[in-house]
Amino acid sequence: MSKAGKRIDKAREGIDVKKAYTLDDAVKLVKERATAKFDETIEVAIALGVDPRHADQMVRGVCALPNGSGRTVRVAVFAKGDKADAALKAGADIVGAEDLAETILSGKVDFDRCIATPDMMPLVGRLGKVLGPRGLMPNPKVGTVTPDVAEAVKAAKGGAIEFRVEKAGIVQAGVGKASFTEDQIAGNIRALIDAVQKAKPAGAKGTYIKKIAISSTMGPGLKVDTASIAAA
Repeated sequence: MSKAGKRIDKAREGIDVKKAYTLDDAVKLVKERATAKFDETIEVAIALGVDPRHADQMVRGVCALPNGSGRTVRVAVFAKGDKADAALKAGADIVGAEDLAETILSGKVDFDRCIATPDMMPLVGRLGKVLGPRGLMPNPKVGTVTPDVAEAVKAAKGGAIEFRVEKAGIVQAGVGKASFTEDQIAGNIRALIDAVQKAKPAGAKGTYIKKIAISSTMGPGLKVDTASIAAA
């Protein structure tokens, strides 16, 4: 058996894959098993009772993680004049307009979040084929199309994450690092689930949050008892 196979088997020791753990217990077990040589990301998967093919069942939004995401986020901003200056002062990595659009169209997409002032959207709209598939298209629903670009940059740098339901009805997001404390990880997970709950669409029927699982980048996934989060 390979080293990776042995490590995976060891990580699964003491875990009941059929059991739904309380959030605190699940976080403890996942953190203990995140033993890779790098700081693993803690990931959450939330299965929702929605069909995102219907417009009234789409779920998307933004969540400010109270303890940050633990990752360095490169932010690009489409703005001009005073707004461009404000974005730079707030910590934006790339700021531009037509020049930035040309860079993106050439295939260079060297950022993790894209923010734009409303007046820039006719220009940004032309970049949909490049930014859309990467999940980088600015959108007012998640605060990335805004006149207050400085605040949006600070939020992105401070740990605000975007979430969006996938075709299978699942929201997936990284909520921190294995080096975080258990309380920090659990706090971030609760914040994400609360944000997803608040983003419940009008068309959702029956049970909205069906299943929750957490894992680390290289570790096994654990089911979480949804009632343990609601009771927290």
